[in-house]
Amino acid sequence: MPTTERHLLLVRHGETDWNAAGRWQGQTDVPLNATGRAQAFALAARLRAEGVRAIASSDLCRARGTAEIVGEALGLEVAFVDPDLRERAYGSWEGLTRCECEARFPEEWARHVSDPRAPPPAGESTDALLARIVPAVHRAAERLESPAVVVTHGGVMRAFLAAALGVAPGPAPVAPPPFIPNGGVWRVRLVAGRIVGAAALDGVER
Repeated sequence: MPTTERHLLLVRHGETDWNAAGRWQGQTDVPLNATGRAQAFALAARLRAEGVRAIASSDLCRARGTAEIVGEALGLEVAFVDPDLRERAYGSWEGLTRCECEARFPEEWARHVSDPRAPPPAGESTDALLARIVPAVHRAAERLESPAVVVTHGGVMRAFLAAALGVAPGPAPVAPPPFIPNGGVWRVRLVAGRIVGAAALDGVER
C-alpha cells in the first residue's frame, strides 16, 4: 500500500502598518498595507514554480488578503478559511509595542520574557495556541490537494515548527535568526499524517 506524502507551504502574511510600527497584532484584524500587498504579489511569483494546487488561510484579513492575492495570481480560489489558523491572542498587549508592554505590564512582561509559553494578560498561552493550530494544520494537509499553501501568522508558524520539530524561528530582533519575515515561507513534509521535515523555502531541511 503506497505511503501518502503531502507538502504544505506555510506562509506568513504580508506586512501591515502595525508590523511596520512593531506593535503586537494578535487577533486584532489589521489589513495589509501597500508594502504587504506588494509582498503578496512577490510571493505569488515566488510560488509559481512550486506547482501550488490549493490555498487555505486564517480568517484574519491580513492573511486572507495575502491568500487572495496569491490565489488570483496563480488562478486558484481560496479553498477554505479556518479561524483556528488565527494568530495567538495577545490580550491587553494588542496594539502595543514591546517597550510599551514592558512599561505598562512589568511583572507580566518579565514572566513572558522568562517563559514565552505564559499567556499575556487576558491573552492565550502557547499551550492553548498549539491545541488549536496543530489540528488546523493537519486538517489543511488532509483537505487540500498537495502541494498546498496555508497563509497564517508568524506566531502560529513559530509555535507549530517548535512543537513539530524543535525549530523555533523568532521575531527579529528579539530572538536570534532564523526569523520569519512577512511573506516568509516554510515547506512542511508529512508522510502518512506525520511531520517528517520542514525547511525555509530555498533553505536547509531540518
